[in-house]
Amino acid sequence: MRRMRGSGLAAIVVDLTVLSTPAVAAEAAWDVPLAPRAGWAVKPTPHDFEGLLSRLRDAVKAEGLAVVTEAGPTGAARARGIEIPGNRVLGVFNNVFAVRILEQSVAAMIEAPVRFYVTENPDGTATLAYKLPSQVFAPYADDGGQPLVDAAAELDSHFAAIAARAAAP
Repeated sequence: MRRMRGSGLAAIVVDLTVLSTPAVAAEAAWDVPLAPRAGWAVKPTPHDFEGLLSRLRDAVKAEGLAVVTEAGPTGAARARGIEIPGNRVLGVFNNVFAVRILEQSVAAMIEAPVRFYVTENPDGTATLAYKLPSQVFAPYADDGGQPLVDAAAELDSHFAAIAARAAAP
């Protein structure tokens, strides 16, 4: 058996540094506000996390839709002793759109409700984001044809109005 001197220890240190990099990168992800991406609407707001959530719920109701699901890791992480920025997903829909979409494509309903995403930024403000409903339902256009495309476009309008109302100063 051959003994390694000096360089073996350096190799181990380098390997440990490389192994620790993903944990640092993952932790840093919430230090940067959510960035725009294809098929999404991303709206930085002047509101804090709880304020934006409240405004979003009010805007959803005003637009004739309903919050039908709500989930986020922040409270559960806190219960485990881990502090993370506010992070919440609200699923938004209504029965009128559910029936219209089901008439066109049973498979498309796997995408309902369509979700808004509220994230807390390092500066105390919050960002509102969502995938455009037309993008969410696009994979089912061959099944549902123009009526499904039209329903998704109407949802785009509703979601844009909700986001504008919730994000307004």
